[in-house]
Amino acid sequence: MSSTDQDHAQGGLLSGMLGTGDIIFMILACAAPMGVLAGLIPLALAFGNGAGMPGTQLMISAVMVLFAIGYVRMVPHVRNAGAFYAYIAASLNKEAGIAAAYTAVVAYICAGASVLGAMAFFASDFVSSALGVDTPWVLWAVVGIAVISWLGYRKITMAAKVLAVALLLEVGLILILDAMILYDRGWSGLDFSSFAPSRVFAPGLGIAVIYAINGCIGFEATAIYQEEARDRKRTIPRATYGAVLVLGTFYVLSVWCLVLAETPARVQQVAAADPGRFVTSVAFRYLGTFGRKALNLLTVTSLFAAALGFFNNIARYFFALSRDGLIPERLGRVHPVHGSPYNACRLLTAVLLGIILLFAVAGLDPLLNLSASLASMGAVGLEILLTVTSLAIPVFFARRGEYSLGKTLAPLLSGIIIGIATVLSLANYKALTGTTLVIVNTLPLLFLVTALGGIVHGVYLRRKAPENYARVGTTQVEGDVAPAAA
Repeated sequence: MSSTDQDHAQGGLLSGMLGTGDIIFMILACAAPMGVLAGLIPLALAFGNGAGMPGTQLMISAVMVLFAIGYVRMVPHVRNAGAFYAYIAASLNKEAGIAAAYTAVVAYICAGASVLGAMAFFASDFVSSALGVDTPWVLWAVVGIAVISWLGYRKITMAAKVLAVALLLEVGLILILDAMILYDRGWSGLDFSSFAPSRVFAPGLGIAVIYAINGCIGFEATAIYQEEARDRKRTIPRATYGAVLVLGTFYVLSVWCLVLAETPARVQQVAAADPGRFVTSVAFRYLGTFGRKALNLLTVTSLFAAALGFFNNIARYFFALSRDGLIPERLGRVHPVHGSPYNACRLLTAVLLGIILLFAVAGLDPLLNLSASLASMGAVGLEILLTVTSLAIPVFFARRGEYSLGKTLAPLLSGIIIGIATVLSLANYKALTGTTLVIVNTLPLLFLVTALGGIVHGVYLRRKAPENYARVGTTQVEGDVAPAAA
């Protein structure tokens, strides 16, 4: 019996299914680079530090590299598909780990539902403009959930292939646009002032940092797939570094090209005039009508790919929490043929359908209400988790008497910087949501309730169910299951 069959027989996900490239494609697709460039970057250019955004993106990319340096050091020590949850449980305590687990689930569900809403809006708009047929956005949301659920139910390799194709198409179009802009400007027209400190640290830097970090969030999910990775001790670090470097380089180059297209002197003014059509207008100028229509279509596929990526992330979180005894055992069952957490996929499908139908019945807009509110919610939740995880890593190694640049300084610095960005996000939350509705702008308080609930659950398990408490964060991948009691 192969190691893959042994793991599957013992209730684990199918190991050895994903290589470094597969995981990188899945993570980058989850980041929705086309959606970020078309949706977030124009807002950052308009209301942030304007022409200094490329330099800001470069700075944040460097911070994410610092985070990755410490993050991958934990891979040999914490072998659990729960990622953030397991890292924090091992570094701080199990109660904090459970709080992180529930926070992560809420954040990922918000992020997944938000991109579904945006995808449904742009799909309806594209069909209307291309065919002249008006279709309700909720129809596209339901169709999207059905397809995503089917792909999530089957072997992870099928989803990886779909994500790879979607990512290559969207990134390819943007790179063609970048090349056209650089060719048009020529050597003499290249302006590097966007990377000057005077531009980067201009008024609006706080808003720019928020959008820059939001665009990078998602790469940390590499650890979620370590049970299904080939040679995880090498694959996960490579995928993490690869995702950070590719995503960072892509954003820095593309944002800089957008600035060059309008010139640093006027880019902020042009973006502020019409943020929603800023990128499509640049695409029309350089690639014509075909380029604009292709960009609109690939925005839909980009958001679909992101929704599929989040779906896989959440389903595996459910699986890890179930196997560790935190939620019902049924959610930890693996499909006998596809090796997928199929019951977790079913539950998640119902949750996403419920959210979509709730907004539809309430008559709320899929982009301005559903997507804007839940995207901001998900981003803040993941920023909180990035901060806590980064600061927890030095604690883990300090308890082992290990201190180094990668195990101590790098994660500590990234934790402090991401923590500052999290505070900025909370202080400027209205700018993220684009609304003054109190009910929307107080949504982050839900994370406080969620975290407190996790801590209470942890205390209860420690006192009333020590066997389950001992399993928290310790279930091993590759068929090596933790003992029932400490």
